[in-house]
Amino acid sequence: MDFDTLTAGVEPGGLRSKNEIKLLICYMLTSAKVSLSKTDIISIIQDNGLANYFEITDAFADLLRSGNISCENEKEDLYKVTSSGILISSQLDISLPISVRERALSATLNLLAKIKREQENRVRIQQTEQGYMVSCSVSGGDMDLMSLSLYVPDMLQAKLVKNNFHKAPARVYRCLLALVTGDS
Repeated sequence: MDFDTLTAGVEPGGLRSKNEIKLLICYMLTSAKVSLSKTDIISIIQDNGLANYFEITDAFADLLRSGNISCENEKEDLYKVTSSGILISSQLDISLPISVRERALSATLNLLAKIKREQENRVRIQQTEQGYMVSCSVSGGDMDLMSLSLYVPDMLQAKLVKNNFHKAPARVYRCLLALVTGDS
């Protein structure tokens, strides 16, 4: 296969053909079965060293122009695969190296899990006269299982608390529950 893309930032085994990059985007959207933002798609592919940033954005624009993907919600920058994109993906996905498919799908599923955790477990940062109050809530579906508020002196620490809470809200809940119930 001829290489027709820039290779800066592409790891060995990454994609070096515009058609492969287009196929990977369609494959990701088809496999995830949900809409993703352009930023998320680019991040997944680029962060895994699968293709060059400029080539990904060019392939994305080509897919939009050709009608293989469409914008589902411009306000939220969400894109979905169309029936023609699904057809392309189902017929040609085996032409992508399995390692590329696995890395892209794994990263996509991890992103979706992160989005779900952040939606279900809310963090609110509120500025006060002394610093910031960070309020974290662990959801149990239709009710909050736990709410916790912490004071931190600056926004950097507030964001750190938010990010660490979103990484493992269930762990925070279990640890706090163990502490208050005396269960070691």
